[in-house]
Amino acid sequence: MKVTFAHTQKEIDKILDLRYEILRKPWNQSKDSASDGHEDSAHNAFVEDEKGNALACGRLQLNDKNTGQIRYMAVANGMQGKGLGKLILKALEDKAKELGLKKIELQARENALEFYKANNYIQKEKTHLLFGAVQHYLMEKTF
Repeated sequence: MKVTFAHTQKEIDKILDLRYEILRKPWNQSKDSASDGHEDSAHNAFVEDEKGNALACGRLQLNDKNTGQIRYMAVANGMQGKGLGKLILKALEDKAKELGLKKIELQARENALEFYKANNYIQKEKTHLLFGAVQHYLMEKTF
């Protein structure tokens, strides 16, 4: 499977649909909560199936000239454990390096800590509790 970076609104809409299904709907959040409105200034990577459905996605945003942040990582139900998240993560890291960034930060959900650790991210601290139920941890990787 191939990772693509979104360039059209149709591609962004597919990504937002997947984000909503995986990251918001299970906690009864609105579809609007699947975006912070900064899609145009970020780098959205995704993998889709032969029918054009988004199977995995993630976003790289620039926090400053040296630091990027990965957000909104999601893999479709039934597709976890097949390497799609790793493909997205590598594409976002490659984009960060291409942009000259020195570090990536992210807020990992508790159930994703081992995934990020396996990809050489260091757990820094316990941070916020999203929706009163989803514990997050600050993680980082330097290049």
